[in-house]
Amino acid sequence: MRYLSLFSGVGGDLNAHKIILDLCGGTGAWSLPYREAGYDVRLITQPEHDVRLYEPPENVYGILAAPPCTHFSGSGAQYWNQKDEDGSTLEALSIVDACMRIILVTRPAFWCMENPIGRLRRWILAPAMYFNPCDYGDPYTKRTALWGRLNAPIRNPVEPVRVCSQGSWLMKLGGKSERTKQLRSITPPGFARAFFEANQ
Repeated sequence: MRYLSLFSGVGGDLNAHKIILDLCGGTGAWSLPYREAGYDVRLITQPEHDVRLYEPPENVYGILAAPPCTHFSGSGAQYWNQKDEDGSTLEALSIVDACMRIILVTRPAFWCMENPIGRLRRWILAPAMYFNPCDYGDPYTKRTALWGRLNAPIRNPVEPVRVCSQGSWLMKLGGKSERTKQLRSITPPGFARAFFEANQ
């Protein structure tokens, strides 16, 4: 542990000037490997920060964006028309638009936006790639799309444990509470680590 700590400190000195913006990052699980490696990670997420009002710094090195999927996810397709009518879709798109604006303004070395399979591709074209958490060592499925300029993480597949028709152990949580939604949206640690290793 002592040697790991010393090594991390050296990495931190090398990476401290590299700013990573974690937009709509919730718990910060996706950017955690960058934080541990000493990058200057800035978590811009509700309710503390509204990404639509955020003015980014100069010299942003990388951007991770995870706009809320509630109004885009295919699992809620039966409600899409209702969401279009009550303004929920437009509200959600304003957050996606803010993320894209920040990406365009800062021109980072790499950037990535994620969202589960659904209808977001209607507005920002085809994703660069798709993945399931089991592709990176976490034994469940939740097919997710990635857009951006990024190096594809190296896969380390494991057999998924399927517990329901949607194929995700996360569905065992059940319910529609905000806490449940947060737990379901946490970036799988295996993917977060693999993404970090491919994009530094």
